[in-house]
Amino acid sequence: MTKLGVYLAQKSVNKSEVARKTGLSRARMNELTLHDRSHLRAEELYLIALAVDVKPCDLLEAMCGDLKLEE
Repeated sequence: MTKLGVYLAQKSVNKSEVARKTGLSRARMNELTLHDRSHLRAEELYLIALAVDVKPCDLLEAMCGDLKLEE
């Protein structure tokens, strides 16, 4: 499961409902939540955040907060 999948599961979010609200296909939602090789586009992150009623910045932090610059 991807970070997005874990995030949505912790919030008890229905992926089909998110797909319906965002216009993303259920297949794309499954790809984004189950396959680590999938790449979440900025537009998708923004729409998903709106659909689950969180600030896009908060969702971005949850997805990418562990990234650090190389020194």
